[in-house]
Amino acid sequence: MADPAPDARIVLGHSTVPLNGPWRFHIGDDQRWSSPDFDDSAWETVDLTPAAGAHDGDVGLPGYVTGWSQRGHAHYTGYAWYRIRIAVDGDKATALALAGPTLVDSTYQLYVDGKLVGGPGDFSQTPPTVFAAKPSVFALPTSPSAPTQTYVIAFRVWLDPLEASGESGGMHVAPVIGAADAIQQLHQTQWLQTFKGYVVDAAEPLAFVLLAIMVVALTAGGTADSYRWLVAALILLALLRVNQVLFFWTPYLSLRGYDIAVTVLLRPLVLAAWTLAWRDWFRLDKRPWLGRAVGALTVIYVVFACLGRPWFAPEATHGIKASGDVVIQSLRVVFAALYLWVIALGVTRSPKPSTWLAALAAILVGIGLFATELSALGVPGIWFPYGTGVSRSQYAYALFIALLFVLILIRSVGYARRK
Repeated sequence: MADPAPDARIVLGHSTVPLNGPWRFHIGDDQRWSSPDFDDSAWETVDLTPAAGAHDGDVGLPGYVTGWSQRGHAHYTGYAWYRIRIAVDGDKATALALAGPTLVDSTYQLYVDGKLVGGPGDFSQTPPTVFAAKPSVFALPTSPSAPTQTYVIAFRVWLDPLEASGESGGMHVAPVIGAADAIQQLHQTQWLQTFKGYVVDAAEPLAFVLLAIMVVALTAGGTADSYRWLVAALILLALLRVNQVLFFWTPYLSLRGYDIAVTVLLRPLVLAAWTLAWRDWFRLDKRPWLGRAVGALTVIYVVFACLGRPWFAPEATHGIKASGDVVIQSLRVVFAALYLWVIALGVTRSPKPSTWLAALAAILVGIGLFATELSALGVPGIWFPYGTGVSRSQYAYALFIALLFVLILIRSVGYARRK
């Protein structure tokens, strides 16, 4: 039987061409689908051609398209396959390579002519262990004697329930084929875009740690004021922010690990620590009930956050999972009310200029802590100056860092004058 006609014919010099399609696509999973001899003619087709100027809503990766949730498979999570047969005409002496897709929900394996080439995910267990799809390069085999190189490229994709959303599912940015040296240059550009997108998330945690050191030094001279919760809040916030960098820059933090660290543990701990930190900063009465209430809310938050995760007790009914989400939303509203009450009480108790500055600092932190609630109110969450995504929280934390530095200096001068 003659080989099937290629889905696309590409002429390459020392250039790159995005593989927008048409791709053959099918939900489900079968290892036979990696074979170059498999007949995929009955599969549906998918075009990954982006609209002009399209980019993702996070760091600004170009070439973004919506996932399969918007292409007839809403609410589907699990495995799916993409296949394409291509013929490449060009210089026979030119080495070829493929730049992997830079945005995939949630991870993938790449097969070329039926052979597993690689991918960021660990598919040795079920469900697969998800690691972020970072910029990557895969060498393609070439035959110097053949005038045309023919490849069957297949992507085995897994969408984890943790990432299911309105536009999720599969490849959002098409892979790119080209001369190996040109693909390496593209690879560097992709990494630069990824670096720029998360560099603020790397710098701000460092600034939080430095501020925590300054606060510790503030207490070294001996003062009745307590800052232990402020130190804890700064360290916890640094840990919360740096997880984003670890997930998208390194191959060490899995999606499950990220979810446990951020969603289940750090978010409730950060809310609790900052509520108590501002109580102490404003020198409010200890109010033992507030500490007990914050502690109880935090424990309940952790329990229901764990209950609501897809990986915890997956046999539980959807209703139980949904009730966990409702409880979390309610707890966050209670935390927000306590947080604002502490700020208002602090300003009322001592309406000095430095107190108003502290209130502004607390509000700036709150913009990051309650980002979900602000987005629900319609407040824009991200902007793209110079093509790179910068979130509302990043702006707020940057201003907060400068303001808290000033507040620490003001307190230091005040302690020195008293002595």
